[in-house]
Amino acid sequence: MDTERKPPPAPVRGPQLEDVARGLFTRIRLPYLLDRLPSGPVLAIFSLINGFLSIAIMAVAALVTEQPFVFPSLGPTAFLFFYTPLAPTASPRNALYGHLIGALVGFGCLVAFGLQDEGPSTAVGVGWDRVIAAGLSLGLTSGLMVLFNAAHPPAGATTLIISLGVLTEASEIAVLMVAVVLLTVQAIVINRLAGIPYPLWNAAKRE
Repeated sequence: MDTERKPPPAPVRGPQLEDVARGLFTRIRLPYLLDRLPSGPVLAIFSLINGFLSIAIMAVAALVTEQPFVFPSLGPTAFLFFYTPLAPTASPRNALYGHLIGALVGFGCLVAFGLQDEGPSTAVGVGWDRVIAAGLSLGLTSGLMVLFNAAHPPAGATTLIISLGVLTEASEIAVLMVAVVLLTVQAIVINRLAGIPYPLWNAAKRE
């Protein structure tokens, strides 16, 4: 018996950085920037300014609160938020779940191997216990993100930052997660201002 074949799912759109830039330029009455000038340099400059502002906000928060709100893994998260905001990996859900998984797994491996008081590997070197802790943290983070359907590549950097001893205190992990929340709120505001249908939680399912 013949069965009707369903069409393959629509592919995820490519980078939406131009859509974000055009939406914001239109809002501030400068839409001609992308119409009259070469789009490559304009988008590169827009990305430079947007990336600077994203981390600058974290840096100001760190300066005011005297807490380390600037973390290396926030950089690639910010890039995803504004380069491919409609991709599932850039959704608020995946960003928050991914970093949370990475942070908890990294801290768990750090404690399990007794490395909490050893200092960062860049200063004290790498032994077998650190090798196993780092490898296990990345493997577990990857597996759990797949299990919970919460893929967010920058979370791999988060778990290594912790398992390699850069962050060793529970309070530092909490600050990291607050920073992720702040960056996510910024992504929602900027993408929505640009007219991008950025999700408030989960990416829209594609038929």
